[in-house]
Amino acid sequence: MRTTAELARLLRELRRRHARRLGRAEPSYRELAEATGWSHGIIGEYLTGRVLPPTDRFDILVRLLGASPAEQGALATARDGVEEARRPPRNEGVAERAPRQLPMDVYGFTGRAADLAALDALAFAPSEGDGRAAAISVVSGTAGVGKTALAVHWAHRAARRFPDGQLYLDLRGYGPEPPVEPAEALARLLRGLGESEPRLPAETADRAALYRTLLAGRRTLVVLDNAADAEQIRPLLPGASSCFVVVTSRDDLPGLVAREGARRIGLTALPMHEATALLRTLIGTQPQEQERTPGSAELAELAELAGLTELAERCARLPLALRIAAESASAGPGHGPARLLSGLRDEQRRLDLLDAAGDPRTALRSVFSWSFRQLSAPVARAFALLGLHPSREFDAFALAALTDLDVAGAEDLMTQLTRAHLVEAAAGDGFALHDLLRAYAAERAEECCVSDDRNAALSRLLDYYLGTAAAAMNTLFPHDRHSRPEVTAPLTPVPPVHQASDAALWLDRQRTALVAAGVHAAGHGWPQHCVDLSRVLWRAFEVGGHYQDALALHTAAVGAAEDCGHGHAAVLANLGSIRWWLGDHQAARADFEQALEEHRHAGDHDGEARALARLGLVQERLGDYQAAAKHLGRALERHRAAGDRHGEGSQLINLGALHRRLGEHEQAARELSQAAEIFVELNDARLEGYALGNLALVHSESGRSEEALAHLERSLQLCRRSGDRGGEGSALSTIGAVHGRAGRHVAALGYLRRGLALSRETGDRSLETETLNCLGETLLAIGRIGTAEARHQAALELAEGNGDRFEHARAARGLAAALEQGGYVEDARKYRELAHDLHRKLGIERDGDRPGSP
Repeated sequence: MRTTAELARLLRELRRRHARRLGRAEPSYRELAEATGWSHGIIGEYLTGRVLPPTDRFDILVRLLGASPAEQGALATARDGVEEARRPPRNEGVAERAPRQLPMDVYGFTGRAADLAALDALAFAPSEGDGRAAAISVVSGTAGVGKTALAVHWAHRAARRFPDGQLYLDLRGYGPEPPVEPAEALARLLRGLGESEPRLPAETADRAALYRTLLAGRRTLVVLDNAADAEQIRPLLPGASSCFVVVTSRDDLPGLVAREGARRIGLTALPMHEATALLRTLIGTQPQEQERTPGSAELAELAELAGLTELAERCARLPLALRIAAESASAGPGHGPARLLSGLRDEQRRLDLLDAAGDPRTALRSVFSWSFRQLSAPVARAFALLGLHPSREFDAFALAALTDLDVAGAEDLMTQLTRAHLVEAAAGDGFALHDLLRAYAAERAEECCVSDDRNAALSRLLDYYLGTAAAAMNTLFPHDRHSRPEVTAPLTPVPPVHQASDAALWLDRQRTALVAAGVHAAGHGWPQHCVDLSRVLWRAFEVGGHYQDALALHTAAVGAAEDCGHGHAAVLANLGSIRWWLGDHQAARADFEQALEEHRHAGDHDGEARALARLGLVQERLGDYQAAAKHLGRALERHRAAGDRHGEGSQLINLGALHRRLGEHEQAARELSQAAEIFVELNDARLEGYALGNLALVHSESGRSEEALAHLERSLQLCRRSGDRGGEGSALSTIGAVHGRAGRHVAALGYLRRGLALSRETGDRSLETETLNCLGETLLAIGRIGTAEARHQAALELAEGNGDRFEHARAARGLAAALEQGGYVEDARKYRELAHDLHRKLGIERDGDRPGSP
């Protein structure tokens, strides 16, 4: 056997024989990949004969394929024979003086299996001796990402397969010293190949010719580390396919890829599991001083993992930063991960703490500076200004605002920064800076830009976010326009957001940046921008179910409004709405009451109507139905007096939901039907869906389940089309409730579980409480007593926390029923008495489900 294809045929036959022997399907590429650590793609290359399997883990592969011990040895010999047959004849004199220049392998190297396999595939692909040029791999990535470590580690693994030697050269493309010129680089490589100084040609071209001559026919590995650009590399490339070249660079070297056919391997930060594994290896296990108690080992393991995970994240999962952090954490008494973490949480101190005792080659600040110095003045200024951005993610329009350029100019700068791996591509058309580079960019902004320039750049950026957000919200929610502030269009370019799809996509992609911009504006001299962002974005956050983002922005806006003396009532009502969604009903009521008082004092009738409506909703949740009806009725009157049809329809939904809960089905049906008609007229599909969903509950409780389900399917469709995740979750749970009431329990459980998952994903505590109760009732109906009890118990605890008396009573009644069926009569009596007491306080004698509200 003399070819890779013949070896692959034997491996495939082994795979088939092993499967027949076990009476099962052949092991898949993915199964073999998981067991060997190779990628499933490279397994395919090995088993089809396109690539010769490397010796590393070859024995594992053949064992997995069922080879006997004797067959394993024979196959290993056969594999080596194929490799030997592919080698050109060796010159023994050359072999005796073959260079072995690789630096020491990297201690604790972790992960990068796919990248190592990619190098294997490229280096050991079958060669037909067709005179092709040497295969070249470019390993690129940002500073500290582990390019050299990967190249050197792989080179040590593969060294025995390059019997004519391994050359290594640091080209100093990024560092404190000048880059190595091609003539000097060739001189060093030629000396490594045994040429004496007097015999070296004077001209660079002649040195390159001699270099290619000496490598012709040799199986030699050439590692060219830390390259500045393609021109530095080209004279150093061997001329024949018997050699393999690995180049590392912070630049993508597109010219080398285009002209010389190099294959690029782009390194990014380590995945979290590999980053924490590297930290474990480098820090080691610390002795435990305290005596372990039962379960303490598991708790200690969880605590250690949490600490390592945060440490890895603070180091941006960059191998260099992780190694520096591990050294600092292991330096001696008084050090350790916990102490290091407390310092790394401060962005301004991170680069100081990751200084590696002042060694300029490993101090992150120095390492980053070498990339920064390579930039032209405009690109360096752009990178520094990105340090002012309050979020790690941004788009080209944000850079245009910071630099005061058009979009084309900003995109050109971004291309250069991305190519230099100082900025990385993110989701969609976005870009990102990891936290350590952000800290470095912020330092450069302080040093390179005067205060007035920094303030002007940040002001343009905040104008861009506020102006574009306002335009997008006007497209998506035109009926709320009167409740939003008038915003001046930014002077810098903005993306197209006048189509609903474009507006929704921009808001979703920029949500993190928008929140960060608002919070930053509140604390750094632009409080009005924060207030206006809160007043502009509140509806998008509620509809999208982005409650934690909303909580951060609205909380900052309340403080900012106090600073600038404008918009306090509006942002306080926004904060109350999010607290209501999250189940903090008492705090929400206080916010709404204060907002109502401030709107009345200011004579803001529109704001007063909105505050009345929101106060009515939270009072309904707290079981004060009389006050809720009064405030919702007054809000309806204000909207009708102002001719606000949209506001009128919203309050009809809220009143209809309240009257349904009170058992007043005829009045509820009239109000909800009228609301649905209004929103059809206004072409507001989202609130039409809310009206139909609530109307469906009325029909269901009246025994008209099929009519209810027809409304709910329409409601679900409209909420999904509108991107309203809260409405979608409510519709799913309500469909489940209707199926359960009609006795279709299996279908009910499916819908209820989907609704519960959405409620937990968005943080909607009210929906979660109601869905848990409905699940409990459905499970009890099919005899799953223990699970039903658990669901009602979870609902009870949530209702106790958020003050929802209705769901509290419902949970207590469900628990009583489950306990009674389980034979716990005394416990059941206690919960039944609790339910009766709560119903008495509510003034009702019945149960129900989620009303829903806009």
